[in-house]
Order: sequence, then C-alpha cells, then structure tokens
Amino acid sequence: MPADSFSLKSIALPAFGPTLLYGLATGAILPVIALTARDLGASVALAALVITLTGIGSLLTNVPATVLTTRFGEKWALVIASVWCAAAMATAALAPVLWIFALAVFMVGMAGSVFGLARQSYLTEAVPLDYRARALSTLGGVNRIGVFAGPFAAAGVIHFAGTSGAYWVGTAAALLAGVISLQVPELRVPVAAGPGSPGRSGGADLGRAGKSRGGAGDPALPAPTVRSVLRSHGTVFRTLGLGILLIAAVRASRQAVIPLWAQHIGLDPTQTALIYGVSGAIDMLIFYPAGKVMDLWGRRWVAVPCMLTMAAGLGLMPLTTNSTGLLLVSLILGFGNGIGSGIVMTLGADFSPSPGRPQFLGIWRLLADSGTMAGPALLSAVTALVSLSAGIGATAVLGLLGAAALWKWVPKGRPGYGRPDGSGAQPVSGPGLPPE
Repeated sequence: MPADSFSLKSIALPAFGPTLLYGLATGAILPVIALTARDLGASVALAALVITLTGIGSLLTNVPATVLTTRFGEKWALVIASVWCAAAMATAALAPVLWIFALAVFMVGMAGSVFGLARQSYLTEAVPLDYRARALSTLGGVNRIGVFAGPFAAAGVIHFAGTSGAYWVGTAAALLAGVISLQVPELRVPVAAGPGSPGRSGGADLGRAGKSRGGAGDPALPAPTVRSVLRSHGTVFRTLGLGILLIAAVRASRQAVIPLWAQHIGLDPTQTALIYGVSGAIDMLIFYPAGKVMDLWGRRWVAVPCMLTMAAGLGLMPLTTNSTGLLLVSLILGFGNGIGSGIVMTLGADFSPSPGRPQFLGIWRLLADSGTMAGPALLSAVTALVSLSAGIGATAVLGLLGAAALWKWVPKGRPGYGRPDGSGAQPVSGPGLPPE
C-alpha cells in the first residue's frame, strides 16, 4: 500500500485491538500473582520467585516462538497465543496447589512471547516504512494502556469473587483478543519449504496483494533458520543488540526503584501508588509523538534522549528526600520511558531481513528479555553489597552506557534500506554497522 494513501486508522482494530485486550489480561493478574502464591502456601521469597516465572517463560520461548510464527503465520500465532494465555489464566484461577499455579504463570510468559513476536512481525510487514515507527510506538503505547487498565478492570470482580476473579477477567480478555485476531488479514500463506522444513511464500498484505517478498517458500532459496540468521546478522546482535539489552535493563529497573525508594524515604503505600501511577500516565501520553519523530527525523533522535533522560532521573532519585522530589524524578523517568515507546520493536523491524524476519525478531526479543532479567538482578546485587542508592546509581550508569551504544550504532537520519523495494533489509549505513 503506498505510504501517501495509508492510514493507521485503517488497521486500528485488527492491529491494535488484540494488543489492548492482551495487555488488559496481563495487567489484571499482575497485582495478585504474589497474593495467590501466598494463599497457596508460598513463603514471601518463593512468591517473589513465582512472579519472575512470566519473564522466564517469555525468555525461554522467544526462539521457539519463531517456529510457530513461521509455520502458521502471524494471524494464527496471535490466535494460538491468546487461547494458550486464556487456558493458563483459567488454570491459575482453579489451581489447587502451588506447583500447578506456578506452571500456569510460566505458561502466561510463554504465550506473551509468541503474541509479542507475532504482533511485531505483522505490523512490520503490514505498515509502510514511512509509518513504521508510529505504528510500533502506538503498539507499545496501546499495550501499556491495557496493562494500566487491567487492575482497575479486575478490581470490581475481585471484590465479589476474591483474587481468582482477576484471572477470570484475564481469561475473558485473552479470549476476546483471540477472537479479534481472527479478523487480522493474512500476510503470507503457509507452505512447505522443503522436506521437514516449514516455510511461507510471499503473499498479500493489506493492499499489497501479489507482491512477493521472496519468502522461505521460494524453492530457489533455503528456508532461513535461527542459526543462519544469527550467523548472517551477528554484527547487529553484538553491537546494536547490546544497546537493546541495556534499554530493557534500565526499563525493568525503573519499575522497581520507584516503590523501593519511596519506602526508603518513609512514604506510605498510598503515596507510592499515586506517584507510580502519575509516572505511568505520563508514560502513556507521549508514545505517538515519539513515533512521529522517529519516522520524520530518524530513530536516534528518540533512542538516545530516551536513555539519557532515564539515566538522569535515576541519578537524581537518591537525592530526593520527600514525596515532591520523588514525584518530580518519577515524572522524568515516565517521560524518558514514554518517548522510547516502541523503540526496541522499531529498531528490530528496521534491521530484520525478509525472509527470516520471525527468526531475527525472536533473537531480538531474547536480547531484550535478557536485559529485563539482568537489570533488576544488578539492582538487587549492588543493593545487597552496598546500598539502595548505590544500586540505583548503577542502573543510571547502565542508562549512560545504553545512550552511548545507541549513539554509536543507531544509523543517522531516516532509515535507508539496502533493497529497492524497501522490503525490510537492514539499514545500509551507520557507525560501526557495515552491511552484512
């Protein structure tokens, strides 16, 4: 579809509707996972470990998710992930013992990995290059809105049905996400790429009917694998991939430091929740302008300021001593995180090859999830060895390192593409990133 005739509104329901509902489903259960684990006999430490199982499930499923997406296509991967998530949440609601509940939480993480990969791959293919950052920033923003609304949607049901009500809200939202995903237009048709090797042919997508992208179904080309994509794009993963890992680490740490520092300076839970909520609201308000800046001026104009702003907020946090100071710093963190909405997905889309996009994005998400796990781990380790303020300072240093990595390896200006049709080849120029 030509860029001058494209509108995000034309794909709003199939592209963003499932994401909003899926975010609501996961947001509904986040506040009660630890409580349910405790009700089933877990200690405080074990309940905290159960919470991490969503991240572990996502981390371990990123690469296998590429096989599912490649075999069945983005549309059916979204449907399968939504149904799997609904089954996991229903299992959590009915779990009679802790290990079954822990397995259900792990399954939620697995579903999230498949859903995230499929939705990113879908929008990368369906949206013209000139609108890519806006589309992916909106995707990230819509997901955050869903996660933010989830606890409120679950609160009324919890009042009448107890904590299990949150999981039933999640089940219903996930199933509805799957139903809407059935309306997603097919991007490519699943075909056999060779004996024992699933693949897909080029096909139609939202008005680009008949335009073959030389997919894995082309008998003249070998079907891409995770190993082949890792080998051919190793330079990108070793360089810009480091910046992506650092972005994820700082973002994950940000979620922990606000409540931890609030408790440290003596704020009550109500004040802490309000500060955290206001920071999240700022985060959600600016995703579209940030995407437009990336489309018009280039990715670096958002990627580097995002990390510098968050590094500044984290660096200032140990200097705050009251609610007003913490609120101001939290607003800085929310703004920094908000302008970076979609940056990880956008850079992944820019550098992903076609064929081989699902495999590339699976590795890309693996790097991001590794950072999500590593950031809080570093915060915890430094806090245990030195102090909380030192731990927060260490995450600020990660932000500065991330800004430096992104400045060096994110190409200048609007993305340039190595293929005349702009079909998803990686940018052809950028400091330290020669074309592979």
